[in-house]
Formats: sequence, structure tokens, C-alpha cells
Amino acid sequence: MALLLACALLAACDSPPDDASDDAVRQRLVGSWMREYEEEGAQVRRLLVLEVDGNFREMSRVVGAGGKTVERTGEGIWTYDGTNLKRKYTHFDGRQPSAPTVPFATFELTQVTRHEFSGKDNLRRLEVHYQRVADTTISLP
Repeated sequence: MALLLACALLAACDSPPDDASDDAVRQRLVGSWMREYEEEGAQVRRLLVLEVDGNFREMSRVVGAGGKTVERTGEGIWTYDGTNLKRKYTHFDGRQPSAPTVPFATFELTQVTRHEFSGKDNLRRLEVHYQRVADTTISLP
């Protein structure tokens, strides 16, 4: 019986957002997440830290085809509305955003587990996939 209960509890930790309460999903999102991808020949790495108090920090590193590296930072406030992970940026590289910069990012979450989350950015028409990294990760490796 104890083994069956343990299996059920572990399965619940990896359930998709629609099978868990909004608060449980929000709690599962708290932590440090890494996303790596290629875009227009450049290698991109993003570290997203979602704090329990609703603040977030994001660091990105882009290495272009010619080897040039650009690093950026962002910070702001995040929420989860039961479907979407929403971020409102209050600062980019230490400065408040100004036009034409759009200070919002929204991902419709399709999967959230203890180790990863996936979603769709419907505005930019792209799929995103993040993997959990150690909370001690304070910068991009």
C-alpha cells in the first residue's frame, strides 16, 4: 500500500498543468530554469530564475556565427494564471524598458514537471522548452 501511495505522489509531481491546481503549478515553477536553442545561426542560452515572491531575473548569452558574444539581463514580475506563465519586465540591462521594446513575455504552458516545462509563445509563434538547473546557478556557464 505504501509503495502504491508513493508512486501516486510521484506521478502527481509530473502531471501537466491542467491536472494540478494553479497554486501547485505556480510552486513547481519557482526555481532556476535553462533554455538553449539556435536562432538565425546563433547559439542562445537563457537562465530564468522565478522567485517565490513573484519576481524574476533572466540572463541571456548569444554567441553569433562569427563568435561574437552578447550578454543581456532582464528582471521584473511573473505570474501564473492557470494557463499562462506571464512576465512583465521592469528592467533590461539595468534600465527601464522604453518603446519600441515590448516589456512582456507570455508562454501558454503545455507541460510542467519538477524537471522541465514547455509552452508556446503565441505572439512570436514559437515553442519553448526549459530545464531545471541548480538554484545555485547565478550566471550563465
